[in-house]
Amino acid sequence: MSRTASRRGRRLLAAVALTTAVLAGAGGVGCTGGGATSPRKADARPDGGDAPGEMTDAGGPDGMADVGGPGSPAGPGAGERADGSGTDGPGDGTGLADPPDPGTYDAQPCAGTPAGGADPAGRSPIVTGPQVWSFVSAPQLRPMRVSVSALRPGTAPGQIFLAPYSGSTVVGQTGALILGDGGDPVWFRPLPSAGLQNAGFTVQNWHDPRSGAAEPVLTWWQGSIVLPSPGGDGSGRVAASGPVGRAEPGGCYYVYDSSYRLRRTVTARNGFHADQHEFLLTSRGTALFLASRAEPADLRPYGGPADGAILNSEVQEVDLATGALVFSWNVREHVDPADSEVPAAQAWTTGGLWDPYHLNSIDEGPDGQLLVSSRNMSAVYAVDRAAGDIRWQLGGRRGDFTFGAEADFSWQHDVRWRPDGRIGLFDNGCCGPAGQRPQRQSRGVVLRLDAERRTATLDRSYYHRPALSSASQGNLQALSNGNEFVGWGQQQFYSEYAGAGNGPGDGARSLRYDARMPGENVSYRVLRHEWVGTPHYPPSLAVRRDGGQSVAYASWNGSTLTRAWQVLAGPDPGSLGVVVEHAMRTGFETAVGTADVGPYFQVRALDAERTVLSASAVVRLDG
Repeated sequence: MSRTASRRGRRLLAAVALTTAVLAGAGGVGCTGGGATSPRKADARPDGGDAPGEMTDAGGPDGMADVGGPGSPAGPGAGERADGSGTDGPGDGTGLADPPDPGTYDAQPCAGTPAGGADPAGRSPIVTGPQVWSFVSAPQLRPMRVSVSALRPGTAPGQIFLAPYSGSTVVGQTGALILGDGGDPVWFRPLPSAGLQNAGFTVQNWHDPRSGAAEPVLTWWQGSIVLPSPGGDGSGRVAASGPVGRAEPGGCYYVYDSSYRLRRTVTARNGFHADQHEFLLTSRGTALFLASRAEPADLRPYGGPADGAILNSEVQEVDLATGALVFSWNVREHVDPADSEVPAAQAWTTGGLWDPYHLNSIDEGPDGQLLVSSRNMSAVYAVDRAAGDIRWQLGGRRGDFTFGAEADFSWQHDVRWRPDGRIGLFDNGCCGPAGQRPQRQSRGVVLRLDAERRTATLDRSYYHRPALSSASQGNLQALSNGNEFVGWGQQQFYSEYAGAGNGPGDGARSLRYDARMPGENVSYRVLRHEWVGTPHYPPSLAVRRDGGQSVAYASWNGSTLTRAWQVLAGPDPGSLGVVVEHAMRTGFETAVGTADVGPYFQVRALDAERTVLSASAVVRLDG
């Protein structure tokens, strides 16, 4: 390695360390939510959860300003004025954010977890090396590098949306990440701590029920998830924190517009805590989501301790304009916990907390039905929204349907209505309490339901090669061209298949795309969407001398329209001239060389028509 490269590496490492220190020390306003009037009486029992603590969110375009970047990380966050106004108030489940002032970034915190660089188990993320991206113009961004093993004709249009984290040592920063098919980052919003996670990162439509207008937005959950203890016995249990996969109190949901401005934060109500598993925007101008809380219970009738607790879950719906809770459905009121596939003996090793339900998806269907998935029941419930009754149950110990060959499932995720009486889901097929062997390899499944005859038959399935057994998480997404996208949950892969699917022994047939995350990184869901991002902040620029030329490093985190860069230089900021007319964009960051010595430089982002989209700040090249 040359001395120049070595010095550059040291500068990058110092920038990352400085970013972590600044973010750890910054303060802000947390997501708060008080009680609102509910259609049913709120449970009067205390949930025992702590109020969300204050936590700085790296957020914004880059997480921290750099030369030519969006500004100082010490400024007020999106939706937070310098005097502290404009933030969520008590009793409001949503927060409306004003556009940030120039020179600020989104410092809106959300979860009460430590702000250090390590996760709660003390494991620091890997932020250098070949498995991590690094950028001269944005040294504070260190997203993971993925390996693409298959990219064949016939993939659906769009980018890939994921939120990496790890149950061991995370490679790169945690956060919300958009990737191109080749693995190059499009947008990254890093979190200041490996103890924070994002989940359910996706594109949805924000509906205005008064005008009927809709606009695409980004949504995700942010908080802290109970992860396996390092050096544990592999049983999926954590002694004091509760069952693995539980959302810690203090999380909430984010909504960003296409310019990456914070539109809303949403919290759970009635003493429940926002859950990472589901957040849906509806055409009614509401948000449907899952919420959970620990409720004290005598577990002796189920085989657990007398002074235990049940992790209960609710489907909640909040009006985004008013913050009012307009609907809730409590699973404990309708499903007997004794039907769980997870024995109450779990509570002896998880701090007294039993997780018999573990709701993990909601979908709205015909006739006001909600499709609710319960992982730990291995069951799916069709819920009558008006009456709250369960119309039918698919799977589980009290299922109403008879399964055809290869149609049964277990420990499932991401259950969705499909046309013509079908549903799609990710069948984990694996793995129950400690010591259980996997029942089958994991797969994506589309089932055909006959509601009158109460039969479920296999329509098509999607397997990976090599075979995967994923104990948790995962998704199956129907794409616009008829393909299916599979996030393999606890495994590091994500894949795209032609619609016809494949069999368990032929995972390569119909495969169109396959990629793998580094290390033991995973993402709760991985999805494909078409997204147009137009950042409200300017491009970033750094300039270095390299031999006999000046090199401009240009990037614009989140811009999907930038196709080329124009470089300007001059002896002072007021007399810049174009020195490179048109340099094609080569990835997240483009390096453009010029013989001009400046010492002042600026770059302009150009679209496909060579129209100027935005310009960076003017940067001085020293030395």
